[in-house]
Amino acid sequence: MNNVVMEKDPRWIESDTGPWELVIGLEVHAQVVSKAKLFSGASTDFGADPNAQVSFVDAGFPGMLPVINKVCVEQAIKTGLGLDAKINLKSLFDRKNYFYADLPQGYQISQFELPIVGEGHLDIELDGGIERRIGIERLHLEQDAGKSIHDQHPSKTYIDLNRSGVALMEIVSKPDMRSIEEAQAYVKKLRALLRCLGTCDGNMEQGSMRADVNISLRRPGAELGTRAEIKNVNSIRFMGQAIAYEISRQMDILENGGSVAQETRLFDPVKGVTRSMRSKEDAHDYRYFPDPDLPPLVIPQELVDQIRDAMPELPDDKKKRFMANYELNSYDAAVLTADMNTSAFFEEALNALKNKDQKTVKVLVNWLVVDLFGLLNKEGVALKDSKISAIHLAEMVDLIVADTISGKIAKKIFPVMWETAESPEDIVASNGLEQVSDDGAIEAIVDEIIANNTDKVAEYKSGKDKLFGFFVGQVMKAMQGKGNPKAINEILKAKLK
Repeated sequence: MNNVVMEKDPRWIESDTGPWELVIGLEVHAQVVSKAKLFSGASTDFGADPNAQVSFVDAGFPGMLPVINKVCVEQAIKTGLGLDAKINLKSLFDRKNYFYADLPQGYQISQFELPIVGEGHLDIELDGGIERRIGIERLHLEQDAGKSIHDQHPSKTYIDLNRSGVALMEIVSKPDMRSIEEAQAYVKKLRALLRCLGTCDGNMEQGSMRADVNISLRRPGAELGTRAEIKNVNSIRFMGQAIAYEISRQMDILENGGSVAQETRLFDPVKGVTRSMRSKEDAHDYRYFPDPDLPPLVIPQELVDQIRDAMPELPDDKKKRFMANYELNSYDAAVLTADMNTSAFFEEALNALKNKDQKTVKVLVNWLVVDLFGLLNKEGVALKDSKISAIHLAEMVDLIVADTISGKIAKKIFPVMWETAESPEDIVASNGLEQVSDDGAIEAIVDEIIANNTDKVAEYKSGKDKLFGFFVGQVMKAMQGKGNPKAINEILKAKLK
């Protein structure tokens, strides 16, 4: 290995002892969108009173038999197809044995050797347009556990089993990520895909999507290092903080001659640190064995084909279409397809435009991505709750492109549109903000400005070209900002010759 010369990777982490390579793999637990749980008919609605949505099966009563929820199976297949993964027409359910107070059966029904979905991939895009392909190892279905509540009593723990038995898709990536940015981009892209497919709502703050983050360090080109697993991270921001802390912690251990323990850790968002939870179990620790109450899950190829035929347009396909049809660059197309609500808003505005040429679409994209997104961030409002509708945004873009208003006037009316929810056409008309493009009217003002500033005209003609901006400003001031900038510039240049 010492004789191999490796090209330096900008993602390597430099230290006094030499570079380190970060290796990240993610196990994302995504709650399946379904009205009932994986093996019972109990409701999955969020926010119900504790233990109000628990069947005998979920509570682990003796003699209760699980019955598979067909919708959950179909949702897993749909997700697998979205990941361009292999759908296994035969899969098995296993019992994963461990003992917690919020796991009443004493085991979790999961899948081990034969999952419902095999290998696939997810393509991510990073800053600068860099694209990377992250491998998917598998997707399997399993039950969620209940919830232990430790902060309701000084000496007691309460158990809420509403979540017990809810269907989860565990989506296991290959250890292909090499930076915090890649891990965060992967989760964002996966969440967008799941929302597009309608298989998981992706609400991390409600716990319906969370990730176990496996982190290790190695010298570039060496064997994989011992990993630590950060359990149940439910925020993309917290994920970045947890990985950053682990890099520092593991590097300090390794550079001082120690070895990293294989363990499960928790992230403390208040202190910004990870702390040890337990030693990391291997598969044999869970004593997996086939669930005797569940036969093999056999899926007809016809069902897979039906699901594939009914799939919505995926974010990557939508991105390619936007780039091909509207000549958008990769960055803009990626932003517009990063979230289902964004792409739907954009397409609604796009359909409302009077003219869909490249110039007009580019103006629309800029106003959406820069101005509207900026206003939404400032107000702390999601796009779906925007006070400026897609239709009104398109109307404003039409006014700009038609030279009815200038970009400067648009900046003035944009906050008014937000506050009043009025259409831009009504705001412009009621306030007399139409842009003046009549050459005769502009020429009269230009003649007046030139006549009143003969000294500046002489200086300009003697070579002080920067004075041109002075004349433009004077004309715009005289026209109260309503003059067509392009026409003003052309007339001024002709007159000052």
